[in-house]
Amino acid sequence: MQEKPQRLDKFLTSQNIGSRREAIKLIKSGKVKIDGEISVKPDAKIMPGFTAVKVDGKFVDYQKYLYVMMNKPKGLICATEDRHMQTVLDILPEQWRRKGMFPAGRLDKDTTGLLIITDDGDFAHQMLSPKKHVYKLYKAVTERRITDNDIKKFELGIKETNTEFAPAELWEEKVGERSYAFVKIREGKFHQVKRMFEVTGNAVIELERVQIGELPLDTSLDYGECKIMTKEEKDKIFK
Repeated sequence: MQEKPQRLDKFLTSQNIGSRREAIKLIKSGKVKIDGEISVKPDAKIMPGFTAVKVDGKFVDYQKYLYVMMNKPKGLICATEDRHMQTVLDILPEQWRRKGMFPAGRLDKDTTGLLIITDDGDFAHQMLSPKKHVYKLYKAVTERRITDNDIKKFELGIKETNTEFAPAELWEEKVGERSYAFVKIREGKFHQVKRMFEVTGNAVIELERVQIGELPLDTSLDYGECKIMTKEEKDKIFK
């Protein structure tokens, strides 16, 4: 499908060239060229992917879709909007809040860690579909230590009264002075990790998603911080 004409200031913002206000300032200062000609009109129309746009003498490499990695903090829900609660999109930096952005997969309100926010629906489907076998790795603090029996139950597939969860990997690992339970799943059912532990008579106290596919959470990101993902990082998801 061919791109639609877009305002110059909106285009620059969508391509991470500052906030809307900063983009307008750049344009009005004569630092933006359209097909070789300086444009000082923020509402000038361009065709994304076809019109050559330069800022300070450098071409803007058009990206149709945006992929943002967030270290999700507690207290936010994974939704595009909510009347009563703060969502992950509410803390997304202004320059990346373009139309169509949504969280690819959900983390519970009190779950932290790796979350991808994008406007690429096909990418999200490929990442979340159980048939694609893209594994998600979680690190948990549990009420009690993990036993060999727990590990075996996860390997065989946890069964609730009306729900079956696919076989999953479970192991315990010491990080610093603390022991954590690590769970590797390829599904994304509602409260899945917590429910799987509940079946084994255990409870999750803290939960963090630390990896999707071969893509780990960037540990330089503090809670609530984001960054634009590179092509290499996107590719790691499907390895």
